[in-house]
Amino acid sequence: MSDDVVLVDIADHIALITINRPEKRNALNRAVRKALPTAITSCDADDDVDVMILTGADPAFSAGIDLKEIAERTDGGSPDDGRLPFRGALPPHEKPLIGAINGVAVTGGFEVALNCDFLVASERARFADTHARVGVMPGWGLTVLLAQRVGVNRAKELSLTGNYLDAETALTWGLVNHVVPHAELLPYCRQLAADIVSNDQMGVRRMKRTYDEAADATFDEAWTIEDRVSRAWEGPGFDSRSIAERKDQVMNRGRSQLH
Repeated sequence: MSDDVVLVDIADHIALITINRPEKRNALNRAVRKALPTAITSCDADDDVDVMILTGADPAFSAGIDLKEIAERTDGGSPDDGRLPFRGALPPHEKPLIGAINGVAVTGGFEVALNCDFLVASERARFADTHARVGVMPGWGLTVLLAQRVGVNRAKELSLTGNYLDAETALTWGLVNHVVPHAELLPYCRQLAADIVSNDQMGVRRMKRTYDEAADATFDEAWTIEDRVSRAWEGPGFDSRSIAERKDQVMNRGRSQLH
């Protein structure tokens, strides 16, 4: 087994990033909290990468912050323990990040999952927010991102009870996009990633950024953002010939998916 707490494998313009502490259910100790952002930032800057997939080494996605490590600290910890130098659990990135949830995603691990662009779950996936049970408050965006995904009332239920949510219910609630058999999780995510890779990458990254900008805006501001981006995109230097060149490919692909 590798001693690396985060593994990166790049092939076909897809980077598979794996949290690799299976014996600790991929708990987020200091080493992981340092290595994971570094891996994402590195892949985001790599010209050989267009899409990233984040998963955990079986049997878990991540059980959250390594509470045993914190409890063993001789200085008693500090209010900033676990804090990261950016908003949320993961660094800003312009390339799509798919969360492949292969097992439990709990508390801090749940927040890491929520910081992905969208989620695909194995049938074994389970989600839980146990911040209130432990007696700490979320600081990586859970109260914002979970409410965006499932609505405020359901988010409150999860956080206030600390109950686990199974994969099929997560699908019904809109937390995950798909639930697949465990053995098919990574192949399924790789196919989605390949679909993204097959697109115009400048367009993909601008589209992702527009969604991210709109998520932080009011309804009216979001409309204004899209209008501004659209006008700027089709401004000086826009190559309309490239659209004509891709038209037949787009139509043929659409026909193949309709039959």
